[in-house]
Amino acid sequence: MSVSAHEAFCPHRLVLEHVTSRWGVLVLIELLNRPHRFSELRRAISTPGGRGPSEKMLTQTLQTLERDGLVHRDAKPVIPPRVDYSLTDLGCEAAEQVKALAAWTHQRLEDVERARRAYDEARAAS
Repeated sequence: MSVSAHEAFCPHRLVLEHVTSRWGVLVLIELLNRPHRFSELRRAISTPGGRGPSEKMLTQTLQTLERDGLVHRDAKPVIPPRVDYSLTDLGCEAAEQVKALAAWTHQRLEDVERARRAYDEARAAS
């Protein structure tokens, strides 16, 4: 199914923004592997240098994806509290789609970098 430019401004655009947001993509791909607790999910989607989402941003991302029916939040009544996040069936579908896009960007990175260099050189020459 193709999406026209007009359809891009319809209500489903908001869901697309949630799924393809900076942290939404990484959350979906990481949860595709297995359920995670909040802190381990935060570590998993952070860079080795520790650059990742703030607690507030990850909380908002998870709540948004949960509201959209993509993420399931399982709060267990234990001490200390334990909350696990996993994908719903709908979330698995979305995660597979963004995973394919992520794989494409990895495979085509050299081409993108080459295009960037050519663009930058052309701009510098003018």
